Amino acid sequence: MRAVGVDLGATNARAQAARYQDLLQRGIATHEQVDQITANAAAADATVGADRAAIENAQVQLQYATIAAPIAGRTGALMVHAGNLVRAGDTTPLVVINQVTPIYVSFGIPEGQLPALKRYMAAKPLEVDARAPNEAGPPSTGRISFVDNTVDQTTGTIKIKGTFANQDRRLWPGQFVNVVVTLTTDPTALVVPSSAVQNGQQGQYAFVVKPDQTAELRTVTIARTNGVETVIQSGLKAGETVVTDGQLRLVAGSKVSIKPASGQTKVAP
Repeated sequence: MRAVGVDLGATNARAQAARYQDLLQRGIATHEQVDQITANAAAADATVGADRAAIENAQVQLQYATIAAPIAGRTGALMVHAGNLVRAGDTTPLVVINQVTPIYVSFGIPEGQLPALKRYMAAKPLEVDARAPNEAGPPSTGRISFVDNTVDQTTGTIKIKGTFANQDRRLWPGQFVNVVVTLTTDPTALVVPSSAVQNGQQGQYAFVVKPDQTAELRTVTIARTNGVETVIQSGLKAGETVVTDGQLRLVAGSKVSIKPASGQTKVAP
């Protein structure tokens, strides 16, 4: 309130100084009166400037007493409470804030897979799915946003980060998740259970059940294997039935009887 009052007084003093200058030119006021009024206006302006400096200093001091979070996120348990002494440079934080939206998922891949990852990343942004081990429903989807610049010599892996919008808050800081990175898709791939492929002296093979219910041995070439599924490059056709159990009892031309849950399955395109 004082600053506002002084500011109005300074405005009035300047107006009086202007009027006395006019009176001086008309011969009504003396030079002494004009000098006095002008000095009063200058003093009022100086007072206003000092008060404004005091206000700015008080605002700075108030900022020193206010701690603003550098990011938006979720706070954890408070480390200090009302009445605790807080000093600049304390090693104990007031509170820990974790950013939740967006959130970053870190994982590692073997260095042997890095060339393929870089090749597909150069073509388009790669999506990454993350899901907690015991969580049902569709996974959270993000994009790979960081590839480390060095390989960890102790593990032979390279660090990758995926960025997730996480608007539904399904991913939580510090949580362990299963991550799947899709490099590309092959809609024409032939997929069979890995148990259908056997290793023999002539290489890898599979038994196919022919329409006359006899077994035929086929040499197969594997494109890649992922756990319980194997992608066949050559040797099988879509729609054929393969044997997944009991191959040691079969020879080429043996009769096969299909029973419920017998371990036979069709090749999936």
